[in-house]
Amino acid sequence: MTATLRWQLLALVLLVGGALWLLAPVLTPFAIAAMFAYLFDPVVERMRGLRMSRGVATGIVFLALTVLLILVLLWLIPYLQRQVSTLIRHLPDWIAWLQTGAVPWLNERFDLELELPDVQQLAAVLQQHWKEAGGFAATVLAQVSKSGFALVTWSVHVLIVPVAFFYLLRDWRGMITHVHDLLPRSIEPVVVRLAREADETLGGFLRGQLSVMIVLGVMYAIGLFAIGIDVGPLIGIIAGLISFVPYLGAITGVLMGVIAALVQYHDWLHVVGVLIVFGVGHLIEGYVLVPRMVGEKIGLHPLAVIFAVLAGGELFGFLGVLLALPVASVAMVVLRYAHERYRASELYGSGRAPTIVVASARPEGDPPPGP
Repeated sequence: MTATLRWQLLALVLLVGGALWLLAPVLTPFAIAAMFAYLFDPVVERMRGLRMSRGVATGIVFLALTVLLILVLLWLIPYLQRQVSTLIRHLPDWIAWLQTGAVPWLNERFDLELELPDVQQLAAVLQQHWKEAGGFAATVLAQVSKSGFALVTWSVHVLIVPVAFFYLLRDWRGMITHVHDLLPRSIEPVVVRLAREADETLGGFLRGQLSVMIVLGVMYAIGLFAIGIDVGPLIGIIAGLISFVPYLGAITGVLMGVIAALVQYHDWLHVVGVLIVFGVGHLIEGYVLVPRMVGEKIGLHPLAVIFAVLAGGELFGFLGVLLALPVASVAMVVLRYAHERYRASELYGSGRAPTIVVASARPEGDPPPGP
């Protein structure tokens, strides 16, 4: 690659980055639609194997997802509203148990001086506003409708996402082909190789990890509901959603589940039940779900995922959060390629140890040392 081409590519990257930063609010619904199109493109390709056209397969997938989304929203939103209401209703009991039971016990047993801030007032405010708002949906709509322009913008974005998703899903392979045709021929083999590796990394991580999160959320919710925890399904859903970070979902779920069990039943039997639910779930995650759904060739370390999401949100807002994982997967692939090139370069020495010549400090006239 010539120096001119390198500068051109750098200028193109800077131009694209600047455009993303300036147009982030406008591009957000298209980024959401592109993410869903990327996730469901393999489904359309499999349906094409049944001798369907791309348009027909896209229509079937779009219709099925629309019906499924409507059914889930009709059932899930009222159910989550009841769960959150139950959680907020029990929140003062949780806080009272922590202040009068857990914290004094810890201070006495381990000679600590822990003190909880006064959060009873916060709990009262949450209860009051939740009742006034009439639920989760009403709260969101009230916040959005404060500004007429914000309401219009939000409505337009909601309408753009499904329309853009349909067209992106239908034309996905064609757009990939057009991008491939625009690549400079000198770098085309390398770019195609890196794109294929990035696709394998990102696709495997997103599809596999989303599947793991859904399965874990359902397992935790059913398990906690089975042992009688009132807010167990909500705790299970929360633990499943944050399980993309190893141990975080299980630890959060155990803490919330143990507190809920102690406050609700005041015994250790239900605490043991909570521990069994999350212990079994963690074993299934580690030995069944992750190896089969995510695999070991993803290459995205959990810390890299967290850093990418935080950095993307800081730089580009919500759009940056959406683009964090794609950019991180591409960056990981590029770094592996750069490492490979470095190991094969003259600077590294192609893996051979350098020959070190040690000069003798003996004067030229002196005889060599004896045996």
